Amino acid sequence: MTVSSEPISAADTGGPLAGLRVVEFTSAWAGPYATCLLGFMGAEVIKVESRKRIDHSRITSFTTSRVFEGPDASPVFDNLNLNKASVCLDLSRPEAVAIAKRLISASDVVVENMRPGVIERLGLGYAAARQAHAGIVYLSSSACGQTGPDRENVGYAPNFASAAGLSYVTGYPDWPPSTLAGSIDLRSACSAAFAILAALIHRQRSGQGQYIDLASQEVIAMLNADALLDFAMNGRSRTREGNRDDAMAPHDCYRCSGDDEWVSIAVASDEEWSALCRVLASPQLACDERFATATARLDHRPELDAVVAEWTKRHSANEATRLLQAAGVAAAPSMSNRALFEDPHLRARGVFQQVEHPVIGTDWVVGPPWRFSETPAAVRRASPLLGEHNNAVFGGLLGMPAEEIRRLEQDGVIN
Repeated sequence: MTVSSEPISAADTGGPLAGLRVVEFTSAWAGPYATCLLGFMGAEVIKVESRKRIDHSRITSFTTSRVFEGPDASPVFDNLNLNKASVCLDLSRPEAVAIAKRLISASDVVVENMRPGVIERLGLGYAAARQAHAGIVYLSSSACGQTGPDRENVGYAPNFASAAGLSYVTGYPDWPPSTLAGSIDLRSACSAAFAILAALIHRQRSGQGQYIDLASQEVIAMLNADALLDFAMNGRSRTREGNRDDAMAPHDCYRCSGDDEWVSIAVASDEEWSALCRVLASPQLACDERFATATARLDHRPELDAVVAEWTKRHSANEATRLLQAAGVAAAPSMSNRALFEDPHLRARGVFQQVEHPVIGTDWVVGPPWRFSETPAAVRRASPLLGEHNNAVFGGLLGMPAEEIRRLEQDGVIN
């Protein structure tokens, strides 16, 4: 599927959020992907940027250490900012702040992910936004939240995961805590989009906007709730246990016959264990006293894993998955990036799509994770060039005369 990069109006999207306008003051991953999700659902998203402080995802990829040739050549930025418009304002200038307030007055949602206090010092915090638009839904995303002793902490995804306790319980017993990266940002982004939708429903019912203080540390801690509850209820502080589970065995990733091929297998009941034994061509194992009950299987995990691994090493990951799934046993290959990209199932569902980008060219992007039957979520165009929509937004939406726009560009207010 190839999607045009030409901008279209929010009213034409057909998505469930068609007619909704979002203005964002975000960079990196967590903030931009939250609004990208809203854009998938049809919201018009206007990204306020600056050539004085360019979003680092336009310049480099932290995960691959790749540096891009200019601010419009980043596939990373393209994936995080699909369907958006971009305008450039130097927010250190009062005239630029005044224009930003006009944008807010014409919008439904504001999203920012600067360090706490920065957006207020620029004159665009919630109090100022509410003066511009009393019903505005305003979300601030930060590492540790807008209040508390750690409010000013700088943070990226590995810090969120560490501060939330997730890194500490992720990994093997003889390894240090795991450094978790970009996926942590995206989890925070999903939570932000969810909170915005809830606030919009409240406004639809009451007419009242509101402020949302989102702390990425707390989002990830919430997703680590089983470990927190275990300590609160049982006084146990979990440590790293690799792929082991407290209740299921077998529960691991097993080596297969191919080059670095692995299959994950999880068994939750005696019935599933019996089915696995049949696939292993060893039905007698179901009655073996070491493995006959869930408790016994947990007590004899090393022996159990050895039995399963002896079978998996004779099969490819895909073949093992096919045989186990046919028997009703939960199994899946551990997919490399290449295998994921080439997976026939994901291709059939249109997960990976192509957009035509004026600088990158044809670029592969990851589409929306939902399928709406009546109001489709969609990739409609590539990410914007830096400041691409200055004239369309300032002239079209705000009605500023062309002469004024040119003057502000010459003065560096619009940059």
